[in-house]
Amino acid sequence: MIDNKKLVVVLPAYNAVKTLRQTYQEIPLDIVDEVILTDDKSEDATIELARELGISKILTHKKNLGYGGNQKTCYLKALEANADIIIMLHPDYQYTPVLIPAMAHMIASQLYDIVIASRIIGNGALQGGMPLYKYIGNRMLTFFQNLLLGSKLTEFHTGYRAYTAESLRSLHFETFSDDFSFDNQLLAKAIYKKMRVGEVSCPTRYFEEASSIGFSASIKYGLQVVKTSIQFWFARRKIYVADFLKD
Repeated sequence: MIDNKKLVVVLPAYNAVKTLRQTYQEIPLDIVDEVILTDDKSEDATIELARELGISKILTHKKNLGYGGNQKTCYLKALEANADIIIMLHPDYQYTPVLIPAMAHMIASQLYDIVIASRIIGNGALQGGMPLYKYIGNRMLTFFQNLLLGSKLTEFHTGYRAYTAESLRSLHFETFSDDFSFDNQLLAKAIYKKMRVGEVSCPTRYFEEASSIGFSASIKYGLQVVKTSIQFWFARRKIYVADFLKD
């Protein structure tokens, strides 16, 4: 626990057998009360390895629900476990679990409702091997989003995030997309509801075994981000409120 608050780390897994061990071994289990892994119908031995590692709670999907659908299961189970602080960490070892205490303390301080680990602060993205086209796309989309959402975040596209249980409940994330736009809708709604979002600098690792969407999927994701931002802009001006922004 941190400040008498239950800390739960959730791992949305898909074909993570090559990186799960490294990720799990770096999780600071002295302060983490529970680790929940949700497997989105992997085609490898992710489940068997998770059992071997002794992960406290392992959940499996009978069919692939997508990136957002997998996170929904993670968060629902963490809330059912009465977590106070929930940290979502990809088990692909792209983000370092060493930052869990820092992110958790920022949440426990009651200064922030959400904390995201930014790969952009400190120039860690390119140094960590992020492809140039992804870096440029990240910067362009983040600039566009900050412009339309009235925010000042350095990155909207990180997969490493910490939440208070109260913030997740109030966001009604079950209504969000089941695909990769889930993360973006979540942050957009958090800003729409005027939640306090903090950032920490996070190094990243791009290597063969780490999961990463390809060029065509990146284009599709970028278009979804633009759509989400425009929907936010309309909602703020009471022109039209998209379903994911409704309570």
